[in-house]
Formats: sequence, C-alpha cells, structure tokens
Amino acid sequence: MKNLISRMLLGITILASSACTKIDNYDGPNASFEGNLVSSEGGNLLTSQGSTQIRLEQISWSATPSPQEIPSKFDGTFKDSKLFKGTYKVIPKGGAFWPLYDTVTVDINKGTKRDFTVTPYIIIKNFTATLNGKTLTLKYLMEAPIGAGLPTIIETQPYVNNTKLVGAGASIRDFSDLYKKSINKQWADMTDADKSVTIDIPDMLPGRKFFVRVGVRLNDSFKSSNFSDIIEIDVPAN
Repeated sequence: MKNLISRMLLGITILASSACTKIDNYDGPNASFEGNLVSSEGGNLLTSQGSTQIRLEQISWSATPSPQEIPSKFDGTFKDSKLFKGTYKVIPKGGAFWPLYDTVTVDINKGTKRDFTVTPYIIIKNFTATLNGKTLTLKYLMEAPIGAGLPTIIETQPYVNNTKLVGAGASIRDFSDLYKKSINKQWADMTDADKSVTIDIPDMLPGRKFFVRVGVRLNDSFKSSNFSDIIEIDVPAN
C-alpha cells in the first residue's frame, strides 16, 4: 500500500510540474534600430547625452503597448541593438525642438535605420572659444528659425568638462554653472545684444585638456536646451 501511495504521489508531482512548464518559442531581442536626429537648419540636432528620446511602441505585439525609449547621444545619433523584431510607432520626444505630433510606422529588424528631421528652437552660430593666458573667452550668436510662439528663453551657459561627454549633467561646475547667464525673456523682447553672448571663464587649470560647448535653455515642458558643437581646448602648462 505504501508503494502504491508513493507512486501515485510521484505521478501527481510530475503532472503538476509539466502543467507549469511552458516552452518559450519567441525569438530574443536581436533586432536593432539606429539613426540621426537631423536639424532642419542643417547637420544633426546637437543634444546633451540622453536629453532627447526616440519613443517606440510595438504595435505588432499589442494594441496598447507600453512605450520604450532610446536616448540620444550628444552628436544627435541614437541606437538600440536589443529590440524585438516587429512593427513600431516611433516619434522623437523631449528635445529643444518644435514638437512632432505624428508618429511614423517602422518595421524594425536587424540593422534598421531611420532619420528624423526636427526644427530646433534655437541655433547657436559663430561659436568660438579663445584662450588668453588662463582665461577662456566664449562668443556665440543665438538665432531662432521660428520666432513666433517660441518658449521663453530662460538662460544660457557654458559647459566645460575634461571628456568629450559634455553638456547638461556632464560638466565641471566651477567652469560651467557659475557662468550661467539669466535671460527670462520672450524671443520678441530680446535685443541684438541679448542674442550676442560673450562669457569669460578665468583661472583655467594649466596643463589640462578641456572640452567646451554652450547651451540655451528654454521654458518648454521639458526645460530643454539647444547646444553648440564641442570645441577642444588645451591650456598650456605654466
């Protein structure tokens, strides 16, 4: 009797285990998606690392998919090599550009590429960085491709770091945030002098290499910033 009961219990255990085991027949995340955020004014939209996202919704998986995001890089490129193959609705979000409201449908597979063109709020032109002794002088001009309805200009500031990863959240405070210039004006109320900026940063450390850019922050829903390109500066040793 004991042997019979043991065999019965063993059979129940095997059946329960089999019922709880499912075979996953789905492919792993082996698709990729990459591209550029292209400025309507030429070149890529220069961003701070992760400040702009490419939002994706996999509509081939669900009618109400949860969004996922690919962060932009500082040079306006983006890439994710661990996506599931499928059909996605895609739209750029979160950057200092006029919002896009229409998603595009993209079939994402291995090596899928797609660029998105956006219109930046502000373009930073004629950016120069000149070293005079240990003082770094930055000069640049702000322009707006579309002035009407532009969010309030909050401030402008330099970003200085000792690596090429430089921008909001990636800078040396004593050479960056301390030289922030408050503006808080509508574009229509800004004078030519407001739009032409000069910033002097004294006491740069001798014998060091720095990477420098500037940004203009706006009062949109993301408090986003437009950025210049990056200039490399070598401060001579004493």
